Amino acid sequence: MAITQYSQTIANLKRIFIVLTMVTAAFAITGCANKVVKSTAQTPLEVETSNIPENELLDVGIVIFDPGLEDESKSVIPVSSEVRKAESQFFPVKLMDAMQRSAAWGAVRVVPNENAAVDVMVTGKIISSDGERLILNIRAFDSVGDQWFEKEYEQKASKYSYDPAARIRRDPFSSVYNEIANDLLEYKRQLASDYLRKLRIVTELKFAKDFSPEAFDNHLYVDKKGEYQLNRLPAESDPMLERIRTIRERDYLFVDTLQEYYGTFVNEMEKPYQEWRSQSYSEAAEVRRLRAQAIGQTVAGVASVVGGILAAGSSDASARAAGSVAIVGGGYLIKEGFGTRSDSKLHLEALRELGDSLGAEVESHYIDLEDRTITLSGTVENQYEQWREILRDIYDLETGGVQ
Repeated sequence: MAITQYSQTIANLKRIFIVLTMVTAAFAITGCANKVVKSTAQTPLEVETSNIPENELLDVGIVIFDPGLEDESKSVIPVSSEVRKAESQFFPVKLMDAMQRSAAWGAVRVVPNENAAVDVMVTGKIISSDGERLILNIRAFDSVGDQWFEKEYEQKASKYSYDPAARIRRDPFSSVYNEIANDLLEYKRQLASDYLRKLRIVTELKFAKDFSPEAFDNHLYVDKKGEYQLNRLPAESDPMLERIRTIRERDYLFVDTLQEYYGTFVNEMEKPYQEWRSQSYSEAAEVRRLRAQAIGQTVAGVASVVGGILAAGSSDASARAAGSVAIVGGGYLIKEGFGTRSDSKLHLEALRELGDSLGAEVESHYIDLEDRTITLSGTVENQYEQWREILRDIYDLETGGVQ
């Protein structure tokens, strides 16, 4: 009999221990949600110090990023479409600035689409951007058709990034732009000089073929891997090639005009955007904290209630008392969890209002191009295609339609 009572006592003590462990875990889980990551580490930009021959300087086109609006519903922190569309132009300009400062490239330009005649093309998609965390998917490939890499870059901003008292104000996500620029430079350094020169030639011939396929079709071919290869080179004194180079210079002039727009756009949106980022950072951090806390409270509450019910069925009075406490405490945690979720919704609404306020300040811009005024907003890509058509007309007029 004594042995039976001893065994039952041990079992009751185990139940009490389990209940106390659950309750302790509940407070531990909810407490973890209050931790803040403080990181001010910055990735330095790598600068090319060696002299690069002119025929090995690669021109780079950074395409306006995909705003990733189709994935917005999956985002933890919803952001308005106006903000994302503005960011799709903001991030490429910042990346362009970093690449230009690296002194490793020829002309680095932001372009509206992948049709631009450049040696290296960089495309990007915004996966997440809320002031606290930035995630970009970046892909780079060259004019031959070889993909350099596709990689996801992520950075979490420090709260000190938005401190108005800071002596040095830098973009909270400058490390992301530096990392991308560094990776592009690292990949380029692995390429042989012959390949770099080949890229320059292939780019020019692809542009020529686009304007005059009859004259330049036989100079390039596409191999089994879908990459462009040189078949034969035109003579340097070829008059058709000279006309193509003149047309290409005009194309550069238009693209350079676009740079003025993109630069003005970024400068004008910089102040309201950074204000939005600063406020959004606090809101985003609070939403994540509250959601994590809500999950922790709910899970711990359910576990505590279940443990309490098990203990309440014990024949031991102490175990039953502990079980009752666990049930009540668990119910309280569940209730707090639901309440915390309600608080997080309020912060989400604040985020939406912030996004709408920024969207109202980001408007379309216009530039004058000789005999016309072009709207540079959502129709920049269409305008660029129209410009290419105008260049084709100019080329046909200059050649008399002779190929």
